[in-house]
Amino acid sequence: MQILRKHPILLLLIINIIVGVITFRSYGLSWDEPLFYDYANALRYAYTPTEWFSGNFDLQNAYGASGTDHANRGPAYILIARPFVAFVESLGVDNASAWHLINFLTFQLGVYLFYRFTVKWMSPIAAVAASAFFSWQPLLWGHAFINPKDIPFLVFFIGAMCFGFELVDDIVGNEKAKFSKILTAAFFLGIATSIRVLGPLSAVLTGLYALSQLNKIKPLTLIKYFAAYAVLTLLIAFIAWPYLWTNPLLKFVEVFGFMSDNPTQLTVLFMSQQYKADELPRRYLPTLLGYTLTEPVWILFIIGSMIGFWRADNKKRTTLILILLWFLIPAAYVILRKPPMYDGFRHFLFILPPVFIFAGFAFDKFFETIKNSGVKVFSLAAILAFGIIPSVQLHPYEYAYYNSFIGGTTGAFRHYETEYWLTCYREATLRLNEEAPAGTQLFVRREPYIAAYYASSNITIRDHRTEAKDIRSGDYILISTRSNEDTRILRDQPPLLKVSRNGATFCVVKKVP
Repeated sequence: MQILRKHPILLLLIINIIVGVITFRSYGLSWDEPLFYDYANALRYAYTPTEWFSGNFDLQNAYGASGTDHANRGPAYILIARPFVAFVESLGVDNASAWHLINFLTFQLGVYLFYRFTVKWMSPIAAVAASAFFSWQPLLWGHAFINPKDIPFLVFFIGAMCFGFELVDDIVGNEKAKFSKILTAAFFLGIATSIRVLGPLSAVLTGLYALSQLNKIKPLTLIKYFAAYAVLTLLIAFIAWPYLWTNPLLKFVEVFGFMSDNPTQLTVLFMSQQYKADELPRRYLPTLLGYTLTEPVWILFIIGSMIGFWRADNKKRTTLILILLWFLIPAAYVILRKPPMYDGFRHFLFILPPVFIFAGFAFDKFFETIKNSGVKVFSLAAILAFGIIPSVQLHPYEYAYYNSFIGGTTGAFRHYETEYWLTCYREATLRLNEEAPAGTQLFVRREPYIAAYYASSNITIRDHRTEAKDIRSGDYILISTRSNEDTRILRDQPPLLKVSRNGATFCVVKKVP
């Protein structure tokens, strides 16, 4: 109990991990996962000395079956996570579920880092409340299991900010920094940079934070430590990203340009209309920020921002502005530059922590003002319930959440993308397994390899897009409702089975008449 009093974040992490361990097997593979995990398996080739000196070493062998798609995606997270996944598999857990558990535990590291960063500016109890509010957002909770790209970037970006600011504080406080502090900050920044080219934004904000402290430290001292920090960061990013090995600078510039344009042929359902991903209106991100976070978020953000800036002195206000820029710079880039967007705003989940940090100031003021413990607990529970209740109702599709401002996920259905990553294939296929006779053919409209992972030996999985000519009466078709595709295929045929939550249907199986 003494440990929990001293480190209250541990209670939240224990609760989260218990729930995660109980439920992690419920989540289906997402659209992006199988080929990305194949990339993880192939990566061992790049780090095998016997291959280096074999005389025919070829980096293309390290990219897996989807080299053209994943070669330039930084693999730092899957490189780190793969041994832990192998350990979980050794305990008898299937590969997909093992990855989902490790992805979720990585998110818990992010929750801890969020708390560690937030508690610098407010009381521990307010920081824990903000951490719970952050981690129990249905959008984030759902992605935490099935998203091995954007959630790890979120986690390591938080770490880069947290340890970067701590490094500056250490230099200012002691006029020197331990090597372990420099290495930790560089590690999180290097891994974040390897995962997404936007990682260096955290270095820019850390550098601005350091400049704001120049009156307390000699410039040459700061330059010396930041030079070491930069060199270690570049070294870590280089080691963790084989794609850069042949020409680091040129390849990084190439990736930066590619990711900035983020080319894709996907269409996106937004406000009942189909848009190409590169033609979405500027209101896309603001609209989704308003509808996919729980109802109290923006209210508490606005209140907390006013409290935070009002109570801060000039130097602390500068720091708060830098934290706010963490959100504002990428958000402004999306709104003004209009890069291609799809799958909600998953590529920009990393901009959310500042929103909840500022919400923490509202919690801090509330806990300071209200003395009755019962009122505090009840009020916090009521706020968190906005995320907990729909998460239970939507499980295991929490990431498809929309709030009551649009009528919940039910109101968003057919008007916005909901379960866009096809994780419903697991439930649909497992249910079909129970009634499908031997020799059943299941034609899958998109990404048939997901359904194949869960199909029994009674079912032959076929690709609807390339093998539709072979469909015969009595065969089955699995269709996602993404972009309302189910309304166009066998449109007059009622579904044999539906995977639905809260009045929203995520995928259907139809039988060919």
